[in-house]
Amino acid sequence: MSKVTPGAQISPTLNIRGVALFQGLLDRAAQEAMVRELREVVAAAPLFRPETRRGQKMSVRMTSAGSVGWVSDRRGYRYQEAHPEGMAWPPIPPSVRAVWETVAGASRPPDCCLVNFYDEGARMGLHQDRDEADFDQPVVSISLGDDALFRIGNLTRGGRTESVWLKSGDVVVMGGPARLVFHGIDRLRPGSSNLLAGGGRLNLTLRVAH
Repeated sequence: MSKVTPGAQISPTLNIRGVALFQGLLDRAAQEAMVRELREVVAAAPLFRPETRRGQKMSVRMTSAGSVGWVSDRRGYRYQEAHPEGMAWPPIPPSVRAVWETVAGASRPPDCCLVNFYDEGARMGLHQDRDEADFDQPVVSISLGDDALFRIGNLTRGGRTESVWLKSGDVVVMGGPARLVFHGIDRLRPGSSNLLAGGGRLNLTLRVAH
């Protein structure tokens, strides 16, 4: 059963270096409903493969929902009001907003939901989420589809890290002292979920960008 009840007080099932993990927050029915809403997001703002500042294509494909979306190219990392193809970003789906309202404990609503699609070989190197204006607001991450090995580092690059497998329906909150920890995805466990046709993983990250 889904435990998403906006305004309800729930506790994380695991805490690693201040990063809160709500395991199994979304049941199968809630995951399927969210995927249906995300198909509408992708239809309105197609997935694209961003570039790093050096011109290298990232292994994940992404899009966004909300008043702004995150983009990356040779001009750098930033939030902007339009998709790279020119269309406005679609609204954040209600089911996704409900997760924020349940776990974020934040006074401000999110204005961006970054949608990352990982296929079997995709990964995300250790990084910080620093492009937002207000670090007092958390980043909320929702996992859908195949399991992913999530690595949690430190507030500075280097040093010992810890890892945990994220499963479909898990939610992670990085807030407070852990808001700027380095984190990344090392690899997927292909075939561990049949939620997405063709496999892979969707990761949604909700942010207060401005």
